[in-house]
Amino acid sequence: MADLIICEKPSSSEKVAKALADSKVSKKTEKGISYYEISHNSKQILVACAVGHLYTLAETNKKKWTYPIFDIEWTESSEVSKSAAYTKKYLDVIKKLAKKSEEIIISTDYDVEGEVIGLNIVRFACNKKDASRMKFSTLTKDELIDSYEHASKHLDWPQAEAGETRHFLDYYFGINLSRALTLSIKNSTGSFKLMSSGRVQGPTLKILADREREILAFKSEPYWQIGIKTENDITAFHEEGKFFDKKKAEAIFNKIKDNSATVSKLERKEYAQDPPHPFDLTTMQLEAYKTLRITPKETLALAQNLYINGYISYPRTSSHQLPESLGYKKILQSIASQDKYKHLANELLKNKILKPNNGKRTDPAHPAIYITSEIPKSLGDREQKLYDLIVHRLLATFADKAIMETMNLNLDVRGENFIAKGTRTKIPGWHKFYEPYLMIKEVELPEVKEKQILKVTESAMLEKETQPPKRYTPASIIKELDKKNLGTKSTRAEILDSLYQRTYIKNESIEVTNLGLKTIETLEKYCPEIIDENLTRNFEVEMDQIREKTKKPKEVLDEAKKFLTKTLDHFKQNEEKIGNALAEANRETRNKEIFIGKCPICKEGDLQIRRGKYGIFAACNRYEQGCSTTFTLPKNALVKGSEKNCEICNYPKVLIIKARRKPQEICINPNCESKKQEEEKLKELVKGKKCPKCSSDLIVKSGVYGSFLACPGYPKCKHIENIKKLV
Repeated sequence: MADLIICEKPSSSEKVAKALADSKVSKKTEKGISYYEISHNSKQILVACAVGHLYTLAETNKKKWTYPIFDIEWTESSEVSKSAAYTKKYLDVIKKLAKKSEEIIISTDYDVEGEVIGLNIVRFACNKKDASRMKFSTLTKDELIDSYEHASKHLDWPQAEAGETRHFLDYYFGINLSRALTLSIKNSTGSFKLMSSGRVQGPTLKILADREREILAFKSEPYWQIGIKTENDITAFHEEGKFFDKKKAEAIFNKIKDNSATVSKLERKEYAQDPPHPFDLTTMQLEAYKTLRITPKETLALAQNLYINGYISYPRTSSHQLPESLGYKKILQSIASQDKYKHLANELLKNKILKPNNGKRTDPAHPAIYITSEIPKSLGDREQKLYDLIVHRLLATFADKAIMETMNLNLDVRGENFIAKGTRTKIPGWHKFYEPYLMIKEVELPEVKEKQILKVTESAMLEKETQPPKRYTPASIIKELDKKNLGTKSTRAEILDSLYQRTYIKNESIEVTNLGLKTIETLEKYCPEIIDENLTRNFEVEMDQIREKTKKPKEVLDEAKKFLTKTLDHFKQNEEKIGNALAEANRETRNKEIFIGKCPICKEGDLQIRRGKYGIFAACNRYEQGCSTTFTLPKNALVKGSEKNCEICNYPKVLIIKARRKPQEICINPNCESKKQEEEKLKELVKGKKCPKCSSDLIVKSGVYGSFLACPGYPKCKHIENIKKLV
């Protein structure tokens, strides 16, 4: 009988089969699902795959929507969700192959989720109590062979138990809290609005709402700054910084006007700037957002693709360390084999000692993210950008420290002290290797000497206002969750996405909607325990204790049941008040989301985004009173009100958001004078331009986004061109 290796995804099963095969890989198909037959050291092996989770948690005896519920069990995903129906074929193939296999070897991703996927397949699909376990961080041939030949004889049981406990906890909290919120609206108002909350989602929304309330409560205060500019372009500001007393600022400003400045103090300092640590998932997500504007969710998806193709190591890691056992020289040599990075990698390889600047954070399963020996053949634009970032980060960790110099100048103007600060790089060190993504602002001051007198060419008293706290971004909130130990490195981006989908939050600079604020205010009033981050953090600690074998899963789950039973009993006592508050907040949020502007025709109604048979459009909400005003809106895009009117016709503008494109503001008026003027100019400009398909003279047409070139032979010829390429 053969051994059966079970992988997490189809692409990884192909990688494993090709890596282990001594000769030809025999690809078989069962019900349209592929698996492989290979031979390794004369041992017959079958390689099959899952497609992520083949089993999901569901209620044991589902009768009606109620709460609290704790009777749940693992069920085949295809039986719970129609969208998971495709998983049944993969599960059937595994079941069939397991019956004719001697040994089961789990080769899913070596982390908590991968362990749970493997555990469920072993006990439910293969009817086994245990299995062997391959452990690897890259899908490279050498590592996969080593992982198979040194496979553990058992599953990683502490990891499996911690993972399963997490699933049970998240299900307990998710289904019970979401049902409680949803039913509170239904039972109090009769309307239905699907609400959601969870063990981590609630505290995350609370953090965002606290910041939103800080911003809303913030009252700007005027202040003044006094600055001077000297003949040799030194800009300096008064040492007091912000003057909140205007009269005091004016007195000093009048005193120093039209005077010279004396260099009263000159101080230079050098310091060594350490190279960055190797990437873990969170720091990679932060850096990708900061330098490439790729969201944390997309960064994880792109990194997963790079890993599956064998180009980088496993991305879901918390480690900032690259162990020496990886072979630093080998890693840099593989990078040097790519022309783009050859000169940088070879420069590092000249060093006698190769040592990365490892951080303190570790991960029991995986090292920090690094580049493998597999050279990418064809990557998409976004994947290429992320790969390039990872390469440069890795190279920078092996480089020398950068030597920086700071220069502080004190300038005396009639007894008033002005300060100028400069920073420059003296020796680039690691900057050279991370240059495309280096975001260090340098201000180099000109050479001066103490007691030197400089002519002041400009002086100014600037009026400013204090600013509210900054909003979180998708990257900075993930950093905050990581700092507070809420959620996992793999789930934080997903949690954030859920908050967007439920309209609790909106925009890239995260703004909490009225629904989100009201949800938090209501929960704070009636059951604050649900959104207590300390409770969530405590469960995270306890799951680590399960992994360390110092706590039993049953203890943790019993604690969760006791807490939820008590909390939800208190919730039910206030259900009507909670439901009314949430229903009102939902109405307000929805009306605000669909509002575009005042109706330009009847002047009384509001233009709102509506959805019809042929897609979305804008319509006046006074249609029952006789206003039939409507406007076409772009398809295949997210459309929002811009809170602005057109400068030409005063019709409302909308904001058009498309994936991977810069948001665009457009006037909804198709007859706007600006569009007509543009069209006439363009007609002259493109006169005589032919359609490349049918040779007709192309004509200028107007669309929601503006003018474009089109073939007059539509619909037989559907050729169009972007006019911006021609002007």
